[in-house]
Amino acid sequence: MTGGRLLGVGFRFIGVIVMIGSEALQGPTTNLLALMAVLAAAIFYPISGVYGRRFKVMGVSPMATATGMMIASSVMLISVVLLIDQPWDLPLPCMASLGALHGLAIPSTALAYIIYFQILETAEATNLLLMAFLLPVSAILLGIGFLNEVLLPKHLVGMALIGMGLAAIDGRLWAKLKSHT
Repeated sequence: MTGGRLLGVGFRFIGVIVMIGSEALQGPTTNLLALMAVLAAAIFYPISGVYGRRFKVMGVSPMATATGMMIASSVMLISVVLLIDQPWDLPLPCMASLGALHGLAIPSTALAYIIYFQILETAEATNLLLMAFLLPVSAILLGIGFLNEVLLPKHLVGMALIGMGLAAIDGRLWAKLKSHT
């Protein structure tokens, strides 16, 4: 971890906090748990890439890694689902719900993880994890585009901080600026 990368992670984390907004930290709200999950994802996503790189060293294929991860996470969540939702008491889901579940499970999760671990096998973990910086930005933009949410100044500031984090981690911009001085 270089100084530039550490600075970049700091900018990213601050950018996510700015995008969430300080009002989220002012007492309990219905969104607090969701906002804390976003911050936890911002912390744990880079850790997962570094940990995931170990599978290449062990000779495990990306397909096996993605499959094992999906099976392990599903098994861990089954107990939570059984405890909280008690699905035997719920009505059967309609076809639209099953179709949505299928759409989330196959292309949006399983295929995404296969691609993720394939890229992780061939690229540096740091390079792959740079795309995690763009998740909050894409979430805001998708909310604006599809949910009629409003782009606020705090979103622009957060996006700028995330962009600065990307530049700090990459290092080329700073190197170019140093060479001109």
